[in-house]
Amino acid sequence: MSILLSDLTKRFGDHAVVSRVNLQIEDGELFVLLGSSGSGKSTILRMIAGLTQPDEGRIQLHGRDVTFLPPQARGTGFVFQNYSNFRHMSAASNIEFGLRIRKVARFERRQRSEELLDLVGMAGMGERYPDQLSGGQQQRVAIARALAYQPAVLLLDEPFGALDVKIRAQLRESLKLVQRRLRVTTILVTHDQEEAFELADRIGVIDRGLLVEVGSPQDLYYRPRNEYSATFIGGGNVLVGRAEGRSIRLGAASFPLRSGDPHHDEGAPVRVLFRPETLALSKRPFTGEEGLHLLASGRVRESVFAGTMQRVRLDVDGLRGVRPLTPTPSYGQRTTQIECAHPSDPGAPALAPGEEVWIGVRQYHVLQPSGLRLLICIDPRVPDRATFEYGHRLAQAAAGPATLLGVVSDRARDAEARSVLEPLMNEANRVTPNFQMRVRVGIASSEILLEAQEAHDELIILGVRRARRGHAAPGSTARAVLEQSEAPVLLVQKPRPAIERILICTAAGEPGKYDVLFGGRVARRTGAIVKVIHITEPDADARDTQRALRHLEEAQASLEQLGVKNEVRTVEAVGVLEAILKESEAWDADILLLGAPSSDERVRLRGRDLASQAVRTTVRPILIVPRA
Repeated sequence: MSILLSDLTKRFGDHAVVSRVNLQIEDGELFVLLGSSGSGKSTILRMIAGLTQPDEGRIQLHGRDVTFLPPQARGTGFVFQNYSNFRHMSAASNIEFGLRIRKVARFERRQRSEELLDLVGMAGMGERYPDQLSGGQQQRVAIARALAYQPAVLLLDEPFGALDVKIRAQLRESLKLVQRRLRVTTILVTHDQEEAFELADRIGVIDRGLLVEVGSPQDLYYRPRNEYSATFIGGGNVLVGRAEGRSIRLGAASFPLRSGDPHHDEGAPVRVLFRPETLALSKRPFTGEEGLHLLASGRVRESVFAGTMQRVRLDVDGLRGVRPLTPTPSYGQRTTQIECAHPSDPGAPALAPGEEVWIGVRQYHVLQPSGLRLLICIDPRVPDRATFEYGHRLAQAAAGPATLLGVVSDRARDAEARSVLEPLMNEANRVTPNFQMRVRVGIASSEILLEAQEAHDELIILGVRRARRGHAAPGSTARAVLEQSEAPVLLVQKPRPAIERILICTAAGEPGKYDVLFGGRVARRTGAIVKVIHITEPDADARDTQRALRHLEEAQASLEQLGVKNEVRTVEAVGVLEAILKESEAWDADILLLGAPSSDERVRLRGRDLASQAVRTTVRPILIVPRA
């Protein structure tokens, strides 16, 4: 293999921009790193080139460890987006620059530059200066310069991003011809999916520093394993139904679970991908002779002419209990929206808004099972079995990966921590084979936050011990995590025997929406009932009351869209905390969900916020959801 990356990690301050990337790239392969802006793809490229030093991990090029070598000793050529040609040098001199630094003879330099100018389609232009060249020609010179000293690896960072559409297409074709002829191992970074599909032998999808999935362009488009890949690459509809025997239940429709589809337990959520071009629309019900699976009927919301296709968005009512992942539903939306690419017919009128049509499915793809990513924090010095068991129970219900994390103050305690955590991990894996173990060295709160960020964990589980006087309060670690965490935190004092009732205490407006949606996700996974309450003061303004009622109506609609049984109500009271605790006792809630203040407000309040006060006054597990 040409390139091997092992656990490659880079942080800027406390922010992980690349997290434990493992990747193998074969000799002569053209590999594309595809991701949105800020995903970490360019940082990976710069670490391979030696322009940025990794914090952890190893980089091997052709079997040689180059992690700590300077750029000039790695044998890589690098092409930047902004050309980086020397303005005072001709095209030929720019190409020869690296050879001259390496003391290559003048005749050989000139011969090599002429070969490369011919290769990139610029024969006879060697004496021109950058200001006499177009943007596309300047980038051709930059590619030729990177290839001049015959690097083992060619690295290109968004090389066509500053060019217009037509020139980009021409340069992509030229690059592919050059790469195929020279068989140089190449990594190209881009956010342009069309570019990735046209050039790549394989594509690696990057999301927030994680390498999410690697595969051929065809596999990533038609057969993605991961939800992010399915929704990021191309347009797509992803619906979450339920497994029923060997079928998938999507509202009133039923689709076969085929022999090659991933296994799903009975009643488990099943995520199904429909590409817009695989859907068929008809103004009359399908007869069954078309070879299609009937999904539902819907009304046209909008229709946009796009040349050979009409892009149609539909509102569908007949998918009750089906959770739409994409297109993302707006808060309080009761219908499911479906996107379809319908062939244009010059002899027929376009579909009009409000028109009713039937939706048939030619092809669908079942994604791999996925659930909430949990981080269960255990202190190796005083392991809290109750917290482990509660986290394990939640992991079973959530059906997602879980990490047991222990933090030690120095490396000498690593083996001791592993001896404590490993039996717990093995115990969990006998029932739920998706547990892993991590031991980190440092300050507990900082390492917990870094682990959650690097692994994209969606829920942090922490134990809270009661003091001798009988009351509890978050310790210094829990307080620091609560103040800074971007992920929800579940504080466990006295675990409940089951997770059947989740009480969500929400404010009206944007923050309360995220509380409801996250609580709904947990409830959908655990099968719990949700109650949403909003505390109003006795003398509340009529407008505030109406706003709260509207928020509760939208909360109910969103929970119904998730297929979660629920009830909503306002509670009139003077003391917010007392009212919440009274309601949780009366309803016997298994989890009490509270929204956290903003991060600045959390630091300012330091234990005087509602969540911290609730911990001191109840033994029920408390789920604290930070403001999104």
